[in-house]
Amino acid sequence: MALDDDGLIAVRRTHEAGGLTQRLTTGLLAVLFLAVALGAFALPAHRALSIEALVVSIVCYALASRVEFEFGTGWALPTQGVFVAMWFILPPRLLPVAVCAAMVLAALPDVARRRLPFERLALSVLSCWHAVGPAVVLFLWHTHAPRWRDVPVYTAALAAQFALDYVSSFICTRAVIGVTPGRHLRSVLPAYAVDAMLAPFGLLVAFEAYRRPWALLFVLPVLVMFATFAKERQHRIDNALELSTAYRGTAMLLGDVIEADDEYTGHHSRDVVDLVVSVSDRLGLGPRERQRAEFAALLHDVGKVKVPAHIINKPGALDDDEWALMRTHTILGEQMLEQIGGLLGEVGQIVRSCHERWDGKGYPDGLTGERIPLAARIVCACDAWSAMTTDRSYRRARSHEEALAELQRSAGTHFDPRVVDALAGALEP
Repeated sequence: MALDDDGLIAVRRTHEAGGLTQRLTTGLLAVLFLAVALGAFALPAHRALSIEALVVSIVCYALASRVEFEFGTGWALPTQGVFVAMWFILPPRLLPVAVCAAMVLAALPDVARRRLPFERLALSVLSCWHAVGPAVVLFLWHTHAPRWRDVPVYTAALAAQFALDYVSSFICTRAVIGVTPGRHLRSVLPAYAVDAMLAPFGLLVAFEAYRRPWALLFVLPVLVMFATFAKERQHRIDNALELSTAYRGTAMLLGDVIEADDEYTGHHSRDVVDLVVSVSDRLGLGPRERQRAEFAALLHDVGKVKVPAHIINKPGALDDDEWALMRTHTILGEQMLEQIGGLLGEVGQIVRSCHERWDGKGYPDGLTGERIPLAARIVCACDAWSAMTTDRSYRRARSHEEALAELQRSAGTHFDPRVVDALAGALEP
């Protein structure tokens, strides 16, 4: 399923409470991390531990992790500037434990205010896997003051950080919403891009913090700026999700109106939705276009509520005058949706074209081929399939094989051949 970033956020928020599989996965990964982090103490220190450096690192990292940017499959934290400086002021073997202590410290205020369940601290521990990668690379390289000639080593440490973070976050996310590896990578790339941009800043801070750990406090003004951006982004996401929910609620309400006016049309529209979504995914529609196709499938017959009931429910075939009136329902549907505006106004343009034909013999505008919106072509084919396989007052339903054969015979005349092929694939068991 092709979901955009806001779509993934909506799905993830729905599953935030987590089921048994998610809790087990999170718990196991958190325990495994603690075993690795504590086991690192058996390694040589390479550098004497400065209590001042440890305290400043944990406090600054905790403050940075309180600034959260929500994205598709998780959260991005602007901690990289602090973390890179920590590479040089703490022994490598201590990095995972220090990061874990900072993440738990950052979560404690929310736990105390009961905004975060105590057991969710496991997620804070789980999110520390990224610290293991740089710790391993820097330990193998041994400990040095920050040096520009070692930038390739630092780049390798950053790559190891991203690799460990990607694997751990994917395993946990997969248990929640079943995201694919590629989609998860696309979702986390913006967060990694921010980390990559902050890494040089952290290296600059490290040149001073290596001798004076309190210099790490220089990152705090930058964190204030990030906190402002994060708050603005959160407002945008919340507003976008609220608007999407409002559109979906309006579409479902109109669907209920259709069903109340004509039970067959209502059930038929909902059946078409599932087919349209499957075909849209097979054709690789983007998230926005896929959503418009889904709403058009639900509302393609909404204009029929303005067509006289005796025509809609006529037991036999319609005469020419009745057909002329019936064919106005696409225009009426467009007009109704345009009055709502926004996304549903865009859907109205698709609804108008849902009875156009590939060869130009459809209605209301006689559009041909690619001039017909792709979403309308998809709805047209799925609508025909559903109609042919459903009992009507004047005929029996056709078998699935007969209906599919009819669609394929009409590919290139009535229907878009590419859509018919995708529909046939979607109908395969």
